[in-house]
Amino acid sequence: MKEFLVISRTNGTTRTGSPYALLKVADTIETLNVAVWDLTPESKPEVGQLVSFSLINDNGGKKSCSARDVVPGDFPMAGHPLYTLLPRPISHEEWEKTISKLLSYCNDQVMIEIIRQFSEQLYTPYSRYPAATSMHHAFAGGLLNHTYQMLHMLEGLYPCLPYAVKVERCILAILFHDYGKVYEYNVQGEPQSDMYLLGHIYIGAHKLHNVLEQHGINKEEIKRTVHCILAHHGTREFGSPVVPCIPEAAIVNYLDNISAKTDSMEGAGDMEMVPALGTHIVKEKE
Repeated sequence: MKEFLVISRTNGTTRTGSPYALLKVADTIETLNVAVWDLTPESKPEVGQLVSFSLINDNGGKKSCSARDVVPGDFPMAGHPLYTLLPRPISHEEWEKTISKLLSYCNDQVMIEIIRQFSEQLYTPYSRYPAATSMHHAFAGGLLNHTYQMLHMLEGLYPCLPYAVKVERCILAILFHDYGKVYEYNVQGEPQSDMYLLGHIYIGAHKLHNVLEQHGINKEEIKRTVHCILAHHGTREFGSPVVPCIPEAAIVNYLDNISAKTDSMEGAGDMEMVPALGTHIVKEKE
């Protein structure tokens, strides 16, 4: 049987109460999305594990199988041909290098210390959690990689801007914009009650507001920095309670969009429809 690597997994329940899981699996040739019926949350395979299928049904391009058709394998080690397919969290060295470069653009000493403190504190939890369950960076450590990509793009963008922006606002908003994902999901990417009761935008904005307040940042600066989190989805249609109305908020919104959308495209199969993007993804032929 052909062997695949599990790239992401989303557990769910049918209308009749039966469990299932949506698996995104890949080998060196193709990526498949497979709905596995009757697969309970505690059953294998996990993300990063090898898996084979004794049977996969194809109904108009929608692939599915029963839990009894799933054959879990081992977790591949370095050197295995599929090992490199699973995204890995950004290294602490890469993270620190980008933070240090961004700090060289900053002037507000209090905000510099906040950035130093929380960039270090957030590295470990972000390296364990996904950024989403299916949309983008849906793997353990995806939250770290998504946050890093935004910071790394800001590192290159900031010197190119022809007008002044307060880069400290952008850095802090990026660090905390998805902070709430640590409460919305568990490390397996399964939704938790805070997703429905509060939502990650509120959780991140509330946390950053409290941090800035505790460090004596003035109210107007708190308001403008927290606004960058509240507006990071860009429009009310996409969940933002407000739309960007300062340059720093627009920058954070666009960096978030670039990171999320390009990752969605990278993770999709050739000619796969990605509902969140409203289009089919067309891969280059090798």
